[in-house]
Amino acid sequence: MSRIDVFVAPRPNPALIRIMTVVNRVVMLHGIPGFRDLLPFNRLAGLRGVANVRHIEFPDDDRQRLKACCGAGKATFITPNHPEFFTDWMIDKEIVSQVSPLAASWATHGVVNGLGRIMQKFWLANNLIAQIPGNSGAAKEHSIAWALKGHGVLLHPEGGVGWHANVVGSLLPGAVEMGFEALKRGRATDQDCRIWIAPVVWKLAFTKNVEPALAQECAYVEKSLKIERRAADTLPERIHHVYATLLSRDEIACGMAPDERASYAARQTQLLLELSRRLGEGISFDPGANEIAELLRRSRRWLRENTGDAERQKQVRTLADTIQRLQRVGPWPQLTRASRKRRSPSI
Repeated sequence: MSRIDVFVAPRPNPALIRIMTVVNRVVMLHGIPGFRDLLPFNRLAGLRGVANVRHIEFPDDDRQRLKACCGAGKATFITPNHPEFFTDWMIDKEIVSQVSPLAASWATHGVVNGLGRIMQKFWLANNLIAQIPGNSGAAKEHSIAWALKGHGVLLHPEGGVGWHANVVGSLLPGAVEMGFEALKRGRATDQDCRIWIAPVVWKLAFTKNVEPALAQECAYVEKSLKIERRAADTLPERIHHVYATLLSRDEIACGMAPDERASYAARQTQLLLELSRRLGEGISFDPGANEIAELLRRSRRWLRENTGDAERQKQVRTLADTIQRLQRVGPWPQLTRASRKRRSPSI
């Protein structure tokens, strides 16, 4: 087994964690006042702030409420809502540093284990828990034990990034599973032990009109995916077209004829039903219309228990991965004349 897929327990170094909290706050988020708005220094990410987050409004009532969930006699699993990957990670770390400085944080195993032994030691000292796909048992065990010591555990849904600025993402089932297990263990020695699952929801607000920059990003995505841009489309319509085209490719790969007159949500539902039927046949489980979560759980178990058939393993894993990927995109509303009159995202 490759070292990248082997779990190693974190070895938190409080002094290093305090230093990295300041580095995160200044270099990754806010930048250096005086330099972040001054040419040419504001072109340097470290002086401007890599994520360019000017201010985090964290009301004291909310801070105290979250802080009250952490500490001795409690086990807390903090589950943030994610609109993006890097920036959200930095914001979540800043929030957690104010309520539970020694909280452990889940991170992709590619970062924790995949950058060499020196960097692995560094990340483990920063109390990062490697999230290893298909081999999360040790990470969950360590998370429960660490949470029961009174420190929080920050659960990042790596790879589950979605565009849902005004919709709160689904709660991760792993947080609930770990919470119940922590409750059972904690109550075995302390009947007053309390377990918390603490969703953290926040929203980014732009301080200027970013539509031109978003249009450039959209053009990059279209080019990378070889999707032709329709000249008359507005930016929201371009994004919808990107997702609709990707859905069409999945439908064709599944042997289904794309119906461009139907809504994205209807097409997505039909494709998920067909893929679920095929996955169910592959693992001998008959999924109902609303049992995709159970189907995926059983497919993960099937993959663990049936390692001898490489071809079927590949088929089951591909189907399960495709279903999970499709589920990350929420149903798109039908575009109307009103929705085409895009308002600037500036505030």
